[in-house]
Amino acid sequence: MRSWTSAQNARTRAVLDRIPQRARFAARLRELLAVGLMDTPRPVAGKLFHLRREGEQRQVVLYVRDALHGEDRALVDPNGLDPAGLTTIDWWYPSRDGALVAYGLSHGGTEMSTLHVIEVATGHDTGERIEHTQRASVAWTRDGFFYTAHPAAGTVAPGDEHYFSRVRHHRLGDDPARDEVIFGEGRPKEDIIAVTASPDGRWTVLLAYHGWLRNDAYLLDGERPERGIRTVIEGETALTYASPMNDRLWLVTNLDAPNYRIVAASPDAPSEWTTIIPEGEHPIEGRAFTRDRIAVHTLEHATSRLTIFTADGRRERDVALPGVGSIDAMPFDTGLRADREGDLVVYQWHSFADPATAHALDVRTGVITEIARLRRPAGIPEIVVDRTRYRSKDGTEVPMFLIHRADVRATGSVPTVLNGYGGFNVARTPAYSAATVLWAEQGGLFAVANLRGGAEYGERWHRDGMLAKKQNVFDDFHAAAEHLAASGWTRADRLGIWGGSNGGLLVGAAMTQRPELYGAVVCAVPLLDMLRYQHLLIARLWIAEYGSSEDAEQFRWLRAYSPYQNVRAGRAYPPILLTTAEGDSRVDPMHARKMAALLQCETHTLALLRVDVDAGHGIGKPLDKQVDDAADWTAFLAWRLGLAEV
Repeated sequence: MRSWTSAQNARTRAVLDRIPQRARFAARLRELLAVGLMDTPRPVAGKLFHLRREGEQRQVVLYVRDALHGEDRALVDPNGLDPAGLTTIDWWYPSRDGALVAYGLSHGGTEMSTLHVIEVATGHDTGERIEHTQRASVAWTRDGFFYTAHPAAGTVAPGDEHYFSRVRHHRLGDDPARDEVIFGEGRPKEDIIAVTASPDGRWTVLLAYHGWLRNDAYLLDGERPERGIRTVIEGETALTYASPMNDRLWLVTNLDAPNYRIVAASPDAPSEWTTIIPEGEHPIEGRAFTRDRIAVHTLEHATSRLTIFTADGRRERDVALPGVGSIDAMPFDTGLRADREGDLVVYQWHSFADPATAHALDVRTGVITEIARLRRPAGIPEIVVDRTRYRSKDGTEVPMFLIHRADVRATGSVPTVLNGYGGFNVARTPAYSAATVLWAEQGGLFAVANLRGGAEYGERWHRDGMLAKKQNVFDDFHAAAEHLAASGWTRADRLGIWGGSNGGLLVGAAMTQRPELYGAVVCAVPLLDMLRYQHLLIARLWIAEYGSSEDAEQFRWLRAYSPYQNVRAGRAYPPILLTTAEGDSRVDPMHARKMAALLQCETHTLALLRVDVDAGHGIGKPLDKQVDDAADWTAFLAWRLGLAEV
């Protein structure tokens, strides 16, 4: 396998390195990526914590600021720990008083984290080392912290070390081997476990997610442990996110509300809910709770809106946000950060061509303070973001963003990249992207389709693109391609598609179902063999989203669209660049390898395979690798779609 992979990489490099645009694209991408990146700062006990990468830094650094208008101070800098730039911060959680931070480090993009704890005032490492904390959550309590961990290899059946997440409790200085298991025993091994605590550390919520469709929630009382684990919600086909406060349990749920509602309960009766903010026209994407206000982030046609409510549910004010853009948000995460015992809500705003700006909002006064800004790279021309809507195969109306230089018009031959995701309750909202800016400023069109399977229109939109309805996602994508041609923007030989992970499955299915629609394909860290995917790495976590071939009915759905099984011998498919990485602990690189081998052997298709050795699924990829990756796929598409001719 190693020699075959090396030969594939050599062949791919021989092709990509000869593309005239590649060197120029790499230089420009380095400029566009040098703007850096940051996450949304977290206000804790008067301090602000945030991750940020600047300039030529390879990895993000964890900073602390002692006051809203203070100076940032580096707290954890992986660049100093690893000159090769392959060590990264995966996650981090400040203690309730802001005196300590628990954080995870991993190497080579594997996300196989080791937990560390650092003193904020001194920068002193406390010496804590807890292994097997990949994708961990941490909740600080009055006598330590709860954390999620996986079993060590050898303690479970081979491969099962990716499952069986458990909540344990740790006291600083104790031997982690003696940490007590608090929650998770006896639950399905595929449950995704998370934990969160109230500001005073008394109340702890334990969450068990069954895929991206439903979860159970439970409550622990640190002052009265004899109460045991009490149920907040269990057995319902609904998602419920919890934010425990000192005297109230706040919940955001889509139970009986596909667009979500906000409810409250007393910690003494956690399963008895009162609706505070009912379901509205637009889905709730995020929320944050201060001592007496609620900040609610909603999506309106995939664009963010921010509203402040009082604690009794009265709408108080709409917060002005600039143009067509978004507040960062991800599944299981709000995108908003609040001082839960104060008045500040922090959010980050960005758009396709505008890097992030972080703001702190005083929810009592409405005063907004800019607290951090990523510099907009020089030389970006005027780029416009148009929004359009089109009808899918079944008549469903689907929105799409069109990003292009202001002077570019629909000529019928504009080199176009169509991108989408369509799954896992993920909304594709405007976000700064160096590759998008590069493509647009070179005269191309970059299109982002808001496919079913995402969160753009609430849980109904998600469910309409999963399990037996997954074909809707591919139909939405095909319809987007047809709309771009029918509306005069492009034509098939000028239309390329790009997607990663679940989006790699998307473009793989698009290519095998409707090859005549597309001129080139970039398929990154993809799932492609949907009949065997559940046997590889952590993929059993995704059965709730896709189904499993172990079930006869679900086999039928999966077989109908699985890209690997639907390659037809002798058929011509669009040229394709498949990319993957040896360190990917989410999607097995075997998917991309098998697909490349099959296409090269059985079809008349240019199929290139690029396997990165020191990288993973994408998290923690150092700057140099980000540049190389983006330069390769943009140059490949420019070559195949004729961007140089524009």
